[in-house]
Amino acid sequence: MINNLKADNIKLIISDFDGIFTDGKLEVFSDGRTSKKISYRDIMAISIILKKGIKFAILSGEKSYAIDILQEKFPQIDSFQNERNKLNILNLLLGKYNINNENVLYIGDDINDIECLKQAGFPFTAADAHEKVKCLEKINITDAKGGHGVLREIADSLL
Repeated sequence: MINNLKADNIKLIISDFDGIFTDGKLEVFSDGRTSKKISYRDIMAISIILKKGIKFAILSGEKSYAIDILQEKFPQIDSFQNERNKLNILNLLLGKYNINNENVLYIGDDINDIECLKQAGFPFTAADAHEKVKCLEKINITDAKGGHGVLREIADSLL
């Protein structure tokens, strides 16, 4: 469980998608279709976060239909897909919302999230994240693994 996390200090939560909302696996069918699973607990977490008045963004290095579904359900969130330079997007959001790094909670699980995790005031990762992420200075590690309520664990701690 996460301790000492106060919603007053957080103005923006940015989350990676694969490995946080999902278990990081891609199911590939014989006809070429693909599938990813996300937890309803994490969908509810977005609602909790938004009701707290905190901005929310999904930032993924891949394209995912599941992100499109979340964007439709929550049109007020920002979503960025196929983004290889995540730090550029983080800085774009800082400017858009006129906030500082100290007010950003960033959730990521792999090496392409490290720059953003280092810059964010509140860096978080999943229990099954890459070891290079889990050993970062100031990193907070959830009890939940990717795809199993990582965002919900964080959102519940903000209540």
